Amino acid sequence: MNLDDKICYCFHVTRRKLVNFCRRRRPRVASQLSECGGAGTGCGWCVPFLRMIFLEWQSGESVRELEQISPEEYAQRRAAYIRAGRGQPPLGAKPVSSASENIQGQAP
Repeated sequence: MNLDDKICYCFHVTRRKLVNFCRRRRPRVASQLSECGGAGTGCGWCVPFLRMIFLEWQSGESVRELEQISPEEYAQRRAAYIRAGRGQPPLGAKPVSSASENIQGQAP
């Protein structure tokens, strides 16, 4: 995933915002990344990825899964997670509803 790809679809938080948040705020635990635009406080899908970003920042080494997953695959997995009832986007958040949606989570 690139820096400008969304990690939190509920609140439209990109990887770049999260990386910059880590650099500026120096969180002590991964859960503090929720202070960055509310990331991870919606449907919950991105929480494991927030942990990966935190570990990446903490260790200074790339996390393999973050580098290998494409934005399209990430969006598809998140859509499947929501359809399976494993998370509920907050009111007003636009869920990714199908694989035909683009990387930004908006209908083409």
